Amino acid sequence: MRALKLGTKIKEAVGGVKNTVGKSDIAMTVVVGALVAFGVLMVYSAGAYTAERIYGTAFYYVYKQLTGAALGFAAMFLFSRIDYHVLYKLRYVILVVSVVLLAIVFIPGVGITNYGARRWINLPFFTIQASEISKFGFIVFASAYIGSHTDRITTFKGILPVVLVGGVICLLIILEPNMSVTICMALLMIVMLFLGGAKIKHLLMIILPLIAAAVVLILVEPYRFARLMAFIDPWQSPLEEGYQLIQSYYGLGAGGLFGVGLFNSRQKFLFLPFAESDFIFSVIGEEFGLLGCAVVMCAYLFIIRRALKIAMGAPDRFGSLLCSGIAAIIAIQVMVNIAVVTGSIPPTGLPLPFISSGSSGLIVFMSSIGVLNGVARRSHKSSELMFLRTKRTGNRKKAKAGAT
Repeated sequence: MRALKLGTKIKEAVGGVKNTVGKSDIAMTVVVGALVAFGVLMVYSAGAYTAERIYGTAFYYVYKQLTGAALGFAAMFLFSRIDYHVLYKLRYVILVVSVVLLAIVFIPGVGITNYGARRWINLPFFTIQASEISKFGFIVFASAYIGSHTDRITTFKGILPVVLVGGVICLLIILEPNMSVTICMALLMIVMLFLGGAKIKHLLMIILPLIAAAVVLILVEPYRFARLMAFIDPWQSPLEEGYQLIQSYYGLGAGGLFGVGLFNSRQKFLFLPFAESDFIFSVIGEEFGLLGCAVVMCAYLFIIRRALKIAMGAPDRFGSLLCSGIAAIIAIQVMVNIAVVTGSIPPTGLPLPFISSGSSGLIVFMSSIGVLNGVARRSHKSSELMFLRTKRTGNRKKAKAGAT
């Protein structure tokens, strides 16, 4: 019976498209598609040599990325057609699935260990990274809770459910261990509470213990402390902890203003570790220079701006927070990745959305773009119309001022 009711809800959600008055954000979708296509190209450029050596084919990472892109486009279309309110109805199911997937990672034989960390679940035909799903599971839950408890969110007791859920997810992720995604999750939790209307004094009561916990986590693990020291002066250990950051500097520095040209990077030839994933921005900087990096960053800024635009035009608080959360996670992950590659913060592994190698993250991020379009399509007062009216009102005021 429950399965029947769930199927009925999904049918109603899909059928709700007929009542939409807005439209999908075509410009944002095109830019996302361009980033994904560029990502496939850069994954081949950055990872072909490594893939050839390890897997015997230069197209290994490209095949995985193309599969992720194909599934991602399908998911993006599906979520744009489904009424986003179905996510509200399924918020607890989505949250439980996210937490269970994080827990399954620790089951021997199911969770895959790479580079000393358990982050992937081994399925018959592919692997998934549970932490990628958990970030968006948290966004759905937090948006639903904050959206339906507007008055309570201004009290410390009112924000505790969001903090507790975020804390459980962070705990499971740090046990993998994966400090980069843990930091990402913690920042996302703070941003969601801030957007929801939580008081600054309550946020400080969460932020200060988080900072203290981060310091303890760095001190208790020698390799994290070594990374911190390498960040301060990478040339003290140029062949060990400082090696990756120095190689990233070489790549960005060699690129100059216009780059050395597509496929002409030298750092990707086993000099720069994880060139196809965490440090792909360094290869972009080497091959396309500062100008290419600027174009990529402008593309991300455009997507984030359009997401916030949709959030402002959403028909309800849940939709607004949902879109804001998606904009926040994209912004956080882009900023952390670029900051690491440029040596602005201590080295940590975090992929660049839509571009870095990794099908799980690609599918989930593209699904989130579908959710944004789903909100835009069901907006009773579309963001485009709202911004257009604001611009017209501003022009009229200027015209009147000029006339007087």
